[in-house]
Amino acid sequence: MRQTTMPYLTSAFIVPVALPEPEPTGLPAAPTVLVADDDEDVRALIEFTLESAGYRVILTGDGLSALSLAVQHRPQLILLDVVMPGMNGLDICYELRAKPRTTDIPVLMLSGRDAAGDIDLGMTLGANYYMTKPFRPQELINRVERLLSMS
Repeated sequence: MRQTTMPYLTSAFIVPVALPEPEPTGLPAAPTVLVADDDEDVRALIEFTLESAGYRVILTGDGLSALSLAVQHRPQLILLDVVMPGMNGLDICYELRAKPRTTDIPVLMLSGRDAAGDIDLGMTLGANYYMTKPFRPQELINRVERLLSMS
């Protein structure tokens, strides 16, 4: 199995982390979803939900590494929490839309912030959809499927 390295940011140093590449099967590769959320339990739930539905998942817990991973891996969908260390999800969404390499990647904001102003701001900054926590796993899968079918 060939290994690739994926950098993540920690204390201003980039540390390579080996990620296994999927084995070639002749079938199309599963869509990749980048998940950025600072809550480890939420990340684990999202990872389990998406992988059970057949998606490949890349996880990170902070905003700066989310932006780096998005540029490096060009996932088919990016799922962002709003409140994260390093860089918040709203700023990441704005930066993704400003970069030619990532401008067309659908963004799903998933946040505990549920005020109308927060949702409007997320959509104004380029999110394709804004879901609030808590969420039902099937609702997340349905929204991911819809966003991927539109891209």
